[in-house]
Amino acid sequence: LLIALSSAMISIIVGMLLGSLMAFGSKIMVLACRVYLESVRIIPLLAWLFIVYFGLASWFDLHISAVLASIIVFSLWGGAEMMDLTRGVLTSVSKHQVESALALGLDSKKVIFNIIFPQSFLSLLPSSLNLFTRMIKTTALVSLIGAIDLLKVGQQIIELNLLRMPNASFVVYGVILMFYFGLCYSLSLYSSYLEKKFQYIRG
Repeated sequence: LLIALSSAMISIIVGMLLGSLMAFGSKIMVLACRVYLESVRIIPLLAWLFIVYFGLASWFDLHISAVLASIIVFSLWGGAEMMDLTRGVLTSVSKHQVESALALGLDSKKVIFNIIFPQSFLSLLPSSLNLFTRMIKTTALVSLIGAIDLLKVGQQIIELNLLRMPNASFVVYGVILMFYFGLCYSLSLYSSYLEKKFQYIRG
C-alpha cells in the first residue's frame, strides 16, 4: 500500500502537468508525451520492474532498493495513465464554451484556468480513483523483485506456519483476497458515487 500510495501521489502531479502540456502544448511536447505514453503502455509492467531494478544495477552500477524501483516504475506507469486522463478531460470541454468566453473578452489563460480546469477537475476525480484502484491491485507484482508488500508478507507467514498449519496458504491468501476486495470495491463504489454526483452538478 505504501508503494501504491507514494506512486499515486507522484503520478497525479506528473500526470496533470504532462496532461496539460499534451492538451495545450506545442507539437513537439505533444509528440514527446505521446512517445512516453506509448512506451509505458507497450512494455509490460513486469518488464519495467526488471529493467529498472536489475537493468540499472548492471548497466550503471546503480544499486537501488526493490521498494524504490517499484515506486519509480509505478510512478512512470501511473503518470502516463494520468497524463492521458488529464488530456482527455481537458479536451472534452465543449468548444462552444471556449468560444463564448473568448468572445466575451477573456484571454486564453483565463479561459484555461477559469473555465476548462474547474470542469475538468470534476471529471478527473472519479477516473483518478479508478486508476488508484488499478494501481493497488497491480502492485502485487513487486513481490517478484523482492519488495515487501502484502502478498510477500503473506508468503512469509505461510512459510513460517506451514508445518503446524497445513491449510495456512488457504487462510492467509483468503484474508489477503478479502482485504484487496474490500479496499478496491469500496474505492470503486466511491468513484461511482462521485461520478454520478458530478454529473448531477453539471446538469
